[in-house]
Amino acid sequence: MATIAPNFGETPTMAKENSIDPQKEPDAGALFVLKSRGSWLHCGYHLTSAIVAPALLSLPFAMAMLGWVGGVMCLTLGGLVTFYSYNLLSLVLEHHAQLGKRQLRFRDMAHDILGPGWGRYFVNPLQLGICYGAVIACILLGGQSLKFIYLLSEPNGTMELYRFVIIFGSLILLLAQMPSFHSLRHINLVSLCLCLVYCACTTAGAIYIGESKKAPAKDYAVTTTGVNRLFGVFNAISIIATTYGNGIIPEIQATIVAPTKGKMFKGLLVCYAVVISTFFSVGISGYWAFGNQSQGSILQNFMVNGKPLVNKWFLLMTNVFTFVQVIAVVLTYLQPTNVVLERKFADPKMDEFSIRNVVPRLIFRSLAIVIATLLAAMLPFFGDIMALFGAFGCIPLDFILPMVFYNLTFKPSKKSIVFWGNTSIAVISTVLSLVGAVASVRQIILDAKTYRLFANM
Repeated sequence: MATIAPNFGETPTMAKENSIDPQKEPDAGALFVLKSRGSWLHCGYHLTSAIVAPALLSLPFAMAMLGWVGGVMCLTLGGLVTFYSYNLLSLVLEHHAQLGKRQLRFRDMAHDILGPGWGRYFVNPLQLGICYGAVIACILLGGQSLKFIYLLSEPNGTMELYRFVIIFGSLILLLAQMPSFHSLRHINLVSLCLCLVYCACTTAGAIYIGESKKAPAKDYAVTTTGVNRLFGVFNAISIIATTYGNGIIPEIQATIVAPTKGKMFKGLLVCYAVVISTFFSVGISGYWAFGNQSQGSILQNFMVNGKPLVNKWFLLMTNVFTFVQVIAVVLTYLQPTNVVLERKFADPKMDEFSIRNVVPRLIFRSLAIVIATLLAAMLPFFGDIMALFGAFGCIPLDFILPMVFYNLTFKPSKKSIVFWGNTSIAVISTVLSLVGAVASVRQIILDAKTYRLFANM
């Protein structure tokens, strides 16, 4: 289990929470990347950047496959279950910290609660795959946003998507060198403000279009039938679950200075105040304006035959805000990869900014971004693949494991509501994960004929 060294002037509680396991060598990933220096407010910024991302612009599309009742119900349940789930994880982490065994990573939790094999061979690869996949997907999204801005300014422009992906990846290459998760606190504060702004713009634009003469005919009927409708429902549930997904709760809580008790809950309140105001406003207004014609990103509905349905400057401004916020999301989900790289190649006995540690950090972080950028440019259909990752990864990490960790740690009575509530959520989520994975594979097969490397999508 990773731990951090106590500083001079700590209280006994802080020293206990930050105690080092004497049988283990210091972990450079925990010491350098997961510095415990932040407040609960900083935690709220990190949580918001991890959850409230441009992926929420797909919520009207998900609602179109569920209808009004199903869509609003899934949005509400997703918010309630994830808030509850993340709070359970926080309570488990606080419990172990008070015992003098502070856990800084998901793999540490799995190692201590489920056993070493679960941490090394299941949870760690699962989390790394999801987080690095999110980095690839967001670099692709950043390139697509940049291309959209370009085409708004130059409607007859000929630059292809992969060039914009490379431009965005080059920007991330520079910012990826920021040393620790805590060093992102100001960037993630800006991210929080930007997501509020572009969601407000999106909501206002949808209402404007829905009330204007340019509005498409509103039809809220679910158009698919039979098996297609069933798979559509599970696909929509997977989209909503992935949008609420986080996957790095322990790493975010690790940035909080000890004692940690109660601080994560405050951070979650900050985060979910933003989640509720953005998810519901965008999802409901977008579906109201465009009905079952809602596209994968609701901003695509703001253009018809290459002509914007709102003022060009307004659409340009909204996309610029979205583009800038994606940067913070990429940097946030890059942190688990940075932890692994520091753990593998850095020397914890030397200064963080010594030549011995700076050179490997520069090389391997840059290499990680170069590979992610190459994959994003080469696989512009990566969204379909990410949906599969989401079903296999986001649901287990965010809906199943927190329930299991809590029940095994606190051992609530098998006659209690808590035990059966947690067990029910874990079982239902397992079924949804499996069916969602099947639906994602089916969608990949259906779309496979359109796949082309370096396609200009």
